Amino acid sequence: MRPIVRWVGDVTQEVQTSIQGLSGEQLDDLGEALLDFRSQEDLIAWLESAAG
Repeated sequence: MRPIVRWVGDVTQEVQTSIQGLSGEQLDDLGEALLDFRSQEDLIAWLESAAG
C-alpha cells in the first residue's frame, strides 16, 4: 500500500479494501498502471474498470 500512497496520496479505507480484494494478476496490472496515475481519482477509475 505504501507505494500507492506515495504516488497518489492517502487513500480511503474503501479504496484500500478494493485493492486488497484484487487477484495477483490484477495487482501486477495495478503496479504497472500506477505509473500513469496522477491522482486518487485515477486509481479509483482503474479499480472500477478492474472490477467491471
